[in-house]
Amino acid sequence: FITDNGDILLNDPNTTSGMLPSSFFFHQAAEIGLNPSQFLTYIIRTSINACIGNFKNPAILPKVLKQLDAAIAAQHQLKNDKIKVAVMLGGYSSERHISVESGRNIYEKLASSEKYEPIPVFVSGSNAEHFLHTIPVNVLLKDNADDIRDKTEHYAVHPLINEIIEKCKIITQKYSSAKSLAAPQLITYGQLANKVQFVFIALHGRPGEDGKAQEQLERVGLPYNGSGVASSQITIDKFKTTEELMHDGMHAAKHLLVYKKEWLQDKQQFFKKITAEYPFPFIAKPVDDGCSSAVKMIRSMEDLEVYTQLIYRDSESFDDALAAKIKIKPREELPQKNVILIEELISKNNAGRFIEITGGMLTAMDDNGDVKYEIFEASETLSEGDVLSLEEKFLAGQGQNITPARYYPANKIVNQRISNKVKIELEKAARLLNVQGYCRIDAFVRIFDTDNIEVIFIEVNSLPGMTPATCIFHQAAINNYKPYDFIDKIIEFGFKKFKANAVAG
Repeated sequence: FITDNGDILLNDPNTTSGMLPSSFFFHQAAEIGLNPSQFLTYIIRTSINACIGNFKNPAILPKVLKQLDAAIAAQHQLKNDKIKVAVMLGGYSSERHISVESGRNIYEKLASSEKYEPIPVFVSGSNAEHFLHTIPVNVLLKDNADDIRDKTEHYAVHPLINEIIEKCKIITQKYSSAKSLAAPQLITYGQLANKVQFVFIALHGRPGEDGKAQEQLERVGLPYNGSGVASSQITIDKFKTTEELMHDGMHAAKHLLVYKKEWLQDKQQFFKKITAEYPFPFIAKPVDDGCSSAVKMIRSMEDLEVYTQLIYRDSESFDDALAAKIKIKPREELPQKNVILIEELISKNNAGRFIEITGGMLTAMDDNGDVKYEIFEASETLSEGDVLSLEEKFLAGQGQNITPARYYPANKIVNQRISNKVKIELEKAARLLNVQGYCRIDAFVRIFDTDNIEVIFIEVNSLPGMTPATCIFHQAAINNYKPYDFIDKIIEFGFKKFKANAVAG
């Protein structure tokens, strides 16, 4: 505590600090230019040095220090040979905060590698136009997308921070580089192409899942992760996605698009049109936002009236008391839209077992240029409310995913047999939609008996969230991919796809 007269009172010293990705420790280290990997290396070295006088075999630790110093020096030597990867994060959709968490995780995994040098690129703007800023590590670790945007647009360094940076130069010169604290810089896609060799689109939401970023990257000749423009334009649209799947004989919820202009013209007729086909309860959601953004179960006419009033509103702000009526939490993201997707509520329908799953996958390219799909064991997703929230899906301690899914818990052999059938359906959907690189598909599974199942598709995420807690990493781990290995495979495929397209073009 700091008192009014300037006295400093110390409270609760922690000799072993918390080390979550969002811990203040990492934020503070970033203010002098150390990314998390560099900061952990510094802690390891100073800890070894502190142990030398108390170690039973004092001759060992100086050798360890020498090895570590050689490895740190080698990292600096490797810098020019590393593949420079722009990590795009942020965006302007309701999922921009999850995008930041995903981008930070990708950045940290790549920053600790001997192969890649990541450069954080923050994306802001709107559907009309978006902007790219390279940002320093201390801005990258700010609390959320809006905080990063504000710090980027109004960047300043306090004189006291500059003083601390100067005092810490002996540390940063050993572990970091001057670039890590370079001020945010507005750049074009063309300028980005001169800085990096690859772009990892960690944008969960827009302008990544809709193909807008991919269009620009292809224009300047930069390879990137994930699916191409045409596939992304379909999968961002839940209506188009499920229409494509159903047209090919797969299952999805019966659905209806309803427009703001209809609502404005005649509300009574608008509500009658919906309730005539969809008895309560049913699901209402934006048609072109990913995951759980504004997905609500509508149980009554009052719920429907409130939901449409909120989604079709003219201003960004909304009435919290009104939102609370349909369980919109304070500060929850609620996008403004001109169209709503209505879906029937998928139920058990006489199945012996009924679960919701999310299944990840990874693609590779063989020597003939053919794309091979590796389908992971899906996760069973459990929700505390009517539908899974963004927090439950992506943030540590917020949700519960059981990996692999319990299709038939009583018998492991039967469970695997059902899992294999589900994987076949997931691959069929991914191939039909030409999803490449990696993706996550959400679906319901009805299990009538051990030989009769039904997969009902919900949505396809062509750029799934890549936060540390997301279950796609759990699924990859079952196939023996550590998080970095999984990310490395995604980048490798992106390079191969770019090369194959260049040859074909």
